[in-house]
Amino acid sequence: MTMPNLDFTEQRRSLEYDFHRPVYHFIAPSSWMNDPNGVIHWGGEYHLFYQYHPYSPRFGLAHWGHALSEDAINWRDLPVALSPTPGGPDETGCWSGCIVDDDGLPTAVYTGVGPQGFGQQSQCIATSQDGLLSWEKYSGNPILSEIPAISNQPYDLRDPMIWLEDDTWYMLLASRIKDRGGSVFLYRSPDLMQWEFLHPLLTGSYAKDGCVWECPCFFPLGDKWVLIVAGKGRRIPFTVFYFIGDYVDRQFTPESSGILDHAYFYAPFTMEDARGRRLLWGWLREGRSEEAHVAAGWAGCHSIPRELSLRNGQLHMTPVPELSQLRGKCAEISDIRLTGRYHDLEIQGAALDIEAELIAEGTVGLAVACAPDGEEETRVSYNPDTELLSVNRERSSQGQELETFAHEAPHHLAPGENLQLRILLDGSVLEIIANGRTSICSRIYPSRADSRGLRLFGKGRVKTLSVWRMRSIYAP
Repeated sequence: MTMPNLDFTEQRRSLEYDFHRPVYHFIAPSSWMNDPNGVIHWGGEYHLFYQYHPYSPRFGLAHWGHALSEDAINWRDLPVALSPTPGGPDETGCWSGCIVDDDGLPTAVYTGVGPQGFGQQSQCIATSQDGLLSWEKYSGNPILSEIPAISNQPYDLRDPMIWLEDDTWYMLLASRIKDRGGSVFLYRSPDLMQWEFLHPLLTGSYAKDGCVWECPCFFPLGDKWVLIVAGKGRRIPFTVFYFIGDYVDRQFTPESSGILDHAYFYAPFTMEDARGRRLLWGWLREGRSEEAHVAAGWAGCHSIPRELSLRNGQLHMTPVPELSQLRGKCAEISDIRLTGRYHDLEIQGAALDIEAELIAEGTVGLAVACAPDGEEETRVSYNPDTELLSVNRERSSQGQELETFAHEAPHHLAPGENLQLRILLDGSVLEIIANGRTSICSRIYPSRADSRGLRLFGKGRVKTLSVWRMRSIYAP
């Protein structure tokens, strides 16, 4: 299998000028990237694999890119791990999947797309004998290609997620049941090679959560099990859903559900690290045209990994504490009353980590990426009357062919509960988590290099606000 010979250092250097490009979120050296794949903690280090089209900033021929980290924040590029094999079952792409530890042997299971395109999906396997640096594909690939009859459709079977339970391997594959909705199918195997279909673990509703599901994650958390899926369809554009419930005798019974993110976060991937933390990654999609991708020379990045937990029956998420090591200069304020006018902050920047606790007496929020004259800004606000958290992008940029519609998410505060915001601003990336449970991952593309200001606005009180400048993880 021939791997691309790429100079990642030079690629990163050539794009340093682009102030839309994130500096502390993981991003491919150049070109197109999307789903996180096969994230695994191996030999005391985090290995991140990801969907990567190394020759173009357009969505296309999928490889598995590879990066290494000691802390899940600072990453080092490694050679491409998997590339399509001409004439093989993955000729038009090595797509999403996972990596498991098969008695000491790192084993990748992924979806291959054959010569006929996405209508020819099958599951393939590869192993590594040198600590995940190089991979050998199984000569008998594919290991699974038949779609269960219950699906009643000829394709859409992909994104394997695998775990070991009582000496038996179990696998989820994302699919759909025609005229019903997205579904995940449960399989089992004694050896990772021979797979038996059991039943759909869960099937959704076409109208509520998409006609097809992708990228399933299924794992225990606390005393419950959590299923996360990415759903899409004509009525549901790229949304990540979660379900919380019980898993008994290979049956999953959801008790509650929700939306994990209300904007551009997609293709979830979770893993348990050596510390027992359940960590979540996601692909942050772009909000600009394909022509803009091509002009920039890159597209897509990943979210900061989040640690997951359950609180009061809801999925709780917080950026991993290791992120704090990137913090530099800090500005702090407290006990500031807002009376409806802007309150400008002294600290500015295009790469910031913001923690705020606000008491809303009306609509209140923070404007980021503000131009000095106010021509550009992105407003993050909360309305206690409608209980909506929103991102207003009408004036985020003066550029063309950008998505400027607002993102909104319902966000209920309990009596006496203040609004707590964690905002990660990084070039064109805007990650927002409110009270650890409501997420909006947006994209903004200020057209002016001086759109770096911060302003408080609205009616209420700022109990505390801390803003840190963040350093680049790609600086020499």
